[in-house]
Amino acid sequence: MAGKNEFYWRRLHSLLGVIPVGVFLVQHLIINHFATLGEEAFNNAAGFIGDFPFIIILEFVVIYIPLVFHAILGIYIAFTAKNNPVRLSFFRNWMFALQRITGIILLFFIAWHVWETRIQKALGAEVDFQMMSDILSNPVMLIIYILGVLSATFHLSNGLWGFLVKWGITQSPRAQYISSWVMGIVFVIISTVGIRAALAFAYPQWFV
Repeated sequence: MAGKNEFYWRRLHSLLGVIPVGVFLVQHLIINHFATLGEEAFNNAAGFIGDFPFIIILEFVVIYIPLVFHAILGIYIAFTAKNNPVRLSFFRNWMFALQRITGIILLFFIAWHVWETRIQKALGAEVDFQMMSDILSNPVMLIIYILGVLSATFHLSNGLWGFLVKWGITQSPRAQYISSWVMGIVFVIISTVGIRAALAFAYPQWFV
C-alpha cells in the first residue's frame, strides 16, 4: 500500500483498534471482574451477554472481523514501520516499539484464549467460572494470562494515545504530554481490573 491509500488504511486500522475492538476489551475485562464477587455473580454476568439474540452473528461482525483486519494490517505495520529518533523522543520510540511487540504477543494470546474458551464452547463445553478457574489454577497458565492481559491493556492505552494524534485531537506537544499521563492512568486502571479478575478465578478464596 502506498500514498493516500496507506493513509486511509492506517486511519481505519487505528479506528477499529478503538471501536469496536478496544470497547470490547474493556467490556470483556469488566465482565470478568465480576469473578471478584463470586462464582454466581460472574456466571450471571457472562450468561447475560451470552444470551443476547444472534450472539454468534454479533461476535463475528462486531469482534472477529474487525479484530482480524486490525491484526493483519497491524502485522504489516509492525514489520515495515521503523522508529524515528529524530522526530520522536526516546520515550515515544520505546512506546512505538512496545506497541508492535505487544501486538505480536496478542496474536498468540488471543488465539490461545479463543481456543480455550470459544472453541471449547462450540464443542459443547460450558464457559463459566469453573472453566476459567480450571484453566487459571495452573500457575503457568495464570502467568500467560496476566502477560496477555497486560499486553492487551498496554496496546489499547498506548494505541489510544496514537489514535488521538492520528485523528488530530492532540496536536500540540503539551496536549500529547497530558494525553500520555491520562493513558498511563487508563493502563493502570484497566490492567488492575484484568489482573484482579484473573486472580479471582485462580484464587477465589482471596476474594471471599
